[in-house]
Amino acid sequence: MSDNPPQTYQNILIRQEGKVGLIQLNRPKALNALNSQTRAELVDALETFDADEDIGCMVITGNERAFAAGADIKQIADLSPVDIMNMPWVDYWNRFLSIRKPIIAAVSGWCLGGGCELALACDMIVASESARFGQPEISVGIMPGGGGTQRLTRTVGKALAMEMTLNNRHLKAEEARHYGLVNRVVAVETYLDEAMQLAAEIAERAPVAVCLAKEAINKALETSLNEGLHLERRLFSMLFATEDQKEGMAAFIEKRPAEWKGK
Repeated sequence: MSDNPPQTYQNILIRQEGKVGLIQLNRPKALNALNSQTRAELVDALETFDADEDIGCMVITGNERAFAAGADIKQIADLSPVDIMNMPWVDYWNRFLSIRKPIIAAVSGWCLGGGCELALACDMIVASESARFGQPEISVGIMPGGGGTQRLTRTVGKALAMEMTLNNRHLKAEEARHYGLVNRVVAVETYLDEAMQLAAEIAERAPVAVCLAKEAINKALETSLNEGLHLERRLFSMLFATEDQKEGMAAFIEKRPAEWKGK
């Protein structure tokens, strides 16, 4: 990481392993419920890793019992509509979605409400066999407010998103994999190692190409096919101005490993 001393956080733990930045939600007594401070610390840590040239990919995790069991209900139960509108949640999500490097969620146990929305906002999900995904906000008289109705529907389809949101249906890990919500399901004992290994492999790829490919794929969910293809062609062409493109193709021709510079 950079030469600056590491930031001290109250609700998350961070560390670097090789080229991977790991962020662990650390409110175990609250099942890692996402209060305002936790959200702020999370995006701050992500932005720090994103700006670090030694980091190529990030992993967000909780613990074996819970990735994150939702928003902190005690913090918002008595708020008014104006209070809710004035909370920095929009800024939090905007900052999260501005992260250029890939983010992998390593999920075990409960992944509910705001926790499920957080996992859905990541680029990939590695789940343990015990993972349970859901949007249970209807049970406390509200609905998802952090992208759940939008990202979940785009991922699993309208009918299942309706049942999960309107009737508090939970998806077990294998169901989540079947519906395309997670990349892979592994044993509880190895889910974090699996996510870290995936992140380490991605971090060894050409950095600029990885970031631009992530941007193009995310745009595919927001634009028409024609607009997406136009963006893809533009980003593809831009990569031919990078040193990594010259190095990567030369290494391929010369049958040797590429040495990426991120330029």
